[in-house]
Amino acid sequence: MKEKNLPLDYERSSLEELTKKANSIIESLENEKNLNNSNDSYQELLKLNNFIEKKFQKKLKSISETTNNKIKEIIKKNEK
Repeated sequence: MKEKNLPLDYERSSLEELTKKANSIIESLENEKNLNNSNDSYQELLKLNNFIEKKFQKKLKSISETTNNKIKEIIKKNEK
């Protein structure tokens, strides 16, 4: 599922906001009596989940790079 199929506001949303949206969709799916009506919501939830996962992985990579750079700086200072 491609990110470009999601609304543009997902791009600007934080992980917390996206998680709240996913939880909202889950609640509506749980309350839906007719499962035939829930197909679109389920598809949106799958796309949103994929987007959240990719956004989380990018954030994790950024944190890891920052941490590694700080560790390298500390090691350089200690070598002097």
